[in-house]
Amino acid sequence: MELSALQGEVDAWITQFEEGYFSPATMILRLAEELGELAREVNHRYGEKPKKPGEPAGSIALEMGDMLFVLLSFANAEGIDLEDAFQAVMAKYRTRDAKRWTPRA
Repeated sequence: MELSALQGEVDAWITQFEEGYFSPATMILRLAEELGELAREVNHRYGEKPKKPGEPAGSIALEMGDMLFVLLSFANAEGIDLEDAFQAVMAKYRTRDAKRWTPRA
């Protein structure tokens, strides 16, 4: 699925409700909250803080999905086409970092 389709699906979901999109400040806070939840799952799986006995298993994939939803929402609210933004970022990396890393043989 292309980013524009994902943005459209998120927009269709959010605009069905009177409340609509959250403010930019709330979007950033939600993104930070979701990042914290992702970090917690990564720490439980790969870090030095295992889950407590009886604590339910979490999902790194679902936490990433939550972050993607919030990011898509934020882009929609700001009128940002994430496909365009992504292509611009990739062009930047291809230019700026072209000789930074060791190519695979």
